[in-house]
Amino acid sequence: MEGLPPGYRPNVGVCLVNSENQVFVASRLNVPGAWQMPQGGIEDGEEPINVAVRELREETGVVSAEIIAEVPNWLTYGFPPAVKAKVNRLWGGEWHGQAQKWFLMRLTKDESEINLATGEADPEFSEWKWATPEEVVEQAVDYKRPTYEEVMKTFKPYFSDNGKAAKCKSTKW
Repeated sequence: MEGLPPGYRPNVGVCLVNSENQVFVASRLNVPGAWQMPQGGIEDGEEPINVAVRELREETGVVSAEIIAEVPNWLTYGFPPAVKAKVNRLWGGEWHGQAQKWFLMRLTKDESEINLATGEADPEFSEWKWATPEEVVEQAVDYKRPTYEEVMKTFKPYFSDNGKAAKCKSTKW
C-alpha cells in the first residue's frame, strides 16, 4: 500500500455521520468508557475502501451508507507500552502502532439498522451513541486523540450543509 509507514499495522477508520452531522461512536467491551469510531485491520491484498465498508457492517450492522470523503494520507498513532505488548501478542507482529486510512460515510437510512451484535464478527462494543465532532475527540483514549483531531479537521467542511459544502465524489454501496 502506497505511503504506508513501516512498523505500523495498516488499518482503516470510519467516521459515520447521521443527517444532523453527529458522529457514531461506540464504547469498547474490553475498555469500558473508551469511545471510538469503527476501525479494523487491512489484510494483504485488501483495498482500504473495501475494508472500511466491511468493518462498518461487521461492527455496527450498517449497510446503508454512502462514502463522502477519504483522508488523503495515512494517519498514525503509537501504542502505549501496555497496549503494544497486548496487541503484538494478539496480532503476531512487532507494531509500533497503527497507520489508518479514514473514510467519512453518511448513514442513508435511519439508525434502526445499527446493531452491535450482527453475528458477522465477535462484538467489540457494549453501547453506542451519536456525538458532536468535539465530543468524539474529547472522549477518545489519549493515544488516539491526535488522530481523531486530524480526522475531524479534515472532514469538517463536509459537516456543513449536510455534506454539500464541499464537492466530492460519493459512492453508494
